[in-house]
Amino acid sequence: MPPDATRSLALLGPTNTGKTHKAVERMLEHSSGMIGLPLRLLAREIYDRVSARVGEDRVALITGEEKRVPLCPDYFVCTTEAMPLAREVDFVAVDEVQLATHDERGHVFTERLLHARGRRETWFMGAGTMRSVIGELVPAAHQEQHPRLSQLTFAGSCKLSRLRPRSAVVAFSLKELYSLAARLRALRGGTALVLGALSPRARNAQVALFQSGEVDTLVATDAVGMGLNLDVEHVAFASLRKFDGRRPRALDLAEIEQMAGRAGRFSRDGSFGALLPLAFERSLALNVESHAFESVRRVRYRNSELDFSTPEALLDSLRAPPPRAVLSSVPNAEDLRALECLLRDGALARELDSPVRVELLWQVCQIPDFRRILFEVHLDLLRLIWAELKKGPLSSDFLQRQLEEFTRLDGDADALMARISRLRTWAFVANQSAWVARANHIQPELGALEDRLSDALHAALVDRFVERRARTRQISSPRPLRRHAAQPPSDNDSAFRPFLVLDGLKQRLAGGSHAVAADLPENKLEALIDAPHEAFHFDAEGFLCGGGARLGRLVRGASLSLPDVRLLALEELGAGLRLRLGRRLLAFARDWVGRLLLPLRELGRSERAALRAFAYQLEQGLGTALRRDLEGSSVGLDSDSQSLLERQGVRIGVLSVDVRGLATPAAREQRARLVAAFYAESKLPSPCPPVSAARGNLSFAAWLALGAIPLGPWVLRADLAERAARDLVEQRNLLRTLASLGVPRRERLHVASALDALLQPDTGELRRTKPAG
Repeated sequence: MPPDATRSLALLGPTNTGKTHKAVERMLEHSSGMIGLPLRLLAREIYDRVSARVGEDRVALITGEEKRVPLCPDYFVCTTEAMPLAREVDFVAVDEVQLATHDERGHVFTERLLHARGRRETWFMGAGTMRSVIGELVPAAHQEQHPRLSQLTFAGSCKLSRLRPRSAVVAFSLKELYSLAARLRALRGGTALVLGALSPRARNAQVALFQSGEVDTLVATDAVGMGLNLDVEHVAFASLRKFDGRRPRALDLAEIEQMAGRAGRFSRDGSFGALLPLAFERSLALNVESHAFESVRRVRYRNSELDFSTPEALLDSLRAPPPRAVLSSVPNAEDLRALECLLRDGALARELDSPVRVELLWQVCQIPDFRRILFEVHLDLLRLIWAELKKGPLSSDFLQRQLEEFTRLDGDADALMARISRLRTWAFVANQSAWVARANHIQPELGALEDRLSDALHAALVDRFVERRARTRQISSPRPLRRHAAQPPSDNDSAFRPFLVLDGLKQRLAGGSHAVAADLPENKLEALIDAPHEAFHFDAEGFLCGGGARLGRLVRGASLSLPDVRLLALEELGAGLRLRLGRRLLAFARDWVGRLLLPLRELGRSERAALRAFAYQLEQGLGTALRRDLEGSSVGLDSDSQSLLERQGVRIGVLSVDVRGLATPAAREQRARLVAAFYAESKLPSPCPPVSAARGNLSFAAWLALGAIPLGPWVLRADLAERAARDLVEQRNLLRTLASLGVPRRERLHVASALDALLQPDTGELRRTKPAG
């Protein structure tokens, strides 16, 4: 697609302007979309958020080391490098585009600026310093400057012992990180750690310690600066220098602002400063406060149109000069350096006898060095992988030999982190499906290995940096933690809400004699959080179960088809674990509903507006609607649309419209659970819907969602009401039909009159059936 064939928008501004949040919301307004994010950790966070909204069946997670791709995803959450741009979607977004200046990764972000486009809309989010570069590279993009939502102020320098609660301390070496964490354990009872070497699972567990208030400080590397959403009020720098992979250097102003800006989220003000003896220059602090930075003038570039005809041609195309002055070549790229070194091996060079082999070697050279040790050691690994790949896909035996060391869970935090880093390299290899025989088998095994190592790492970090007494109580803070309205209450709330424990007791009693979530060991709950949907089910009483325990139940959500999940005995779980378990169960519930309504969701993806409207109205009744309520949407249906409706099992009668697949006993049972949750009805008729019954107190919309149609004082199942309506239209003996359907004699005329009214066009005198919710 030509770069200017889509509407392009650049959202620019400092941290805490809501750019990423706006992009996610905009993506979900489209029927399909893709977002590229700078970190695997952030990609996982956004994936969790999106899948909790729309279900895991509709969302793919694609990073270098992890792929979760359902059968037909609508949305793709990716790291920027892993974006599958060959897949056309309506909306594309790329976050943190100022990373186009990065020496190693910058050329990827520049490539996305030049070529990543959605069919309908494209967004680029980043710092305001990118204004002139985006103006030159994407001239058609409309630029919006977004102000920070809260104030960021300089608070000077302080001792570690005087650090305020809800602070993040930033350091740039593992030794310094550990030293600070050990001191905070002695001073405050413990701290959480966030660094790029953590897996998403270990990082989430550490962040949960902080978010829940179990510890009130966080020690982090610059990984904290890339959009991770944390309840941080103050950022304290322990150093203003970092090792960037090549040399120690001073942080630039934009990097400082990116990390300092993590303080104060949404409308809450934040502050930043330093730990003594470090001090900020006043001019530097003023620039960070005012977000005054020099504009980016040049970004990194590498030619993407590579020539694989010969090794020499490949090198020439990789070294091709940038076509514009705003673009600058990548200096000493690690993958190019690896290629040059491997080509010096004459025997290996002679093996490159075809463009296919040349391209394969280049792909091998692009395997990231997650271990960050000697370049020569990484080169040896690339040689090993090439030696196997040139013979064909990597065999299971070869991979099993490489993975043996990762079954070990012994060692301290350093050893476990190093093991996870090595495992990430093999996870990257295994996710190149063409490289691996039986990739579908090895990828889940690698995921399970990473999970076990992550749990061991989290336990080691807690054991080392959180005092034993702090693990069973909340670290004291001068006031209760702020949280968003939608966030479940924290354990601290029992001090301010005396009925919280009583409420939890009621929930536990609701579970009866069955085990509930709090009865399961923590490692089993952690396993459930990452378990597939098959690990969960609803029992006969409607409780959502997993791991042999009742975990929660459906409750009223935004609409009939968007229920929420309430955990049982939630006050007995740690707040961080509660949040993650709640998200997992909500994602299951979204997909449970999505699979039920799959025929309608397929229609909802149609390019035809009339079909989408038709499907939407049917979904509000869980697959049943009055025909007269769909007349407006039916007007625009052509013969092709009507054929598609028939293929999806949509049946249009004289009285009602329904979906064949949603009228089965199993589907009716699911519909009944959704109605019970939305309308808080603990007792629904059995069977549900009844063949014929008194209307009772249920609303018209509730009966319709159950698959029945109220007719005055009586209710008939939708297919039987349709049969009666045909008799009325064709002037057959309606009263005899009603008698055969069990309608009492005294009610038959009332039912016939109500049926006749529903068959008339809606003139406004009759109350139109409204979508549930």
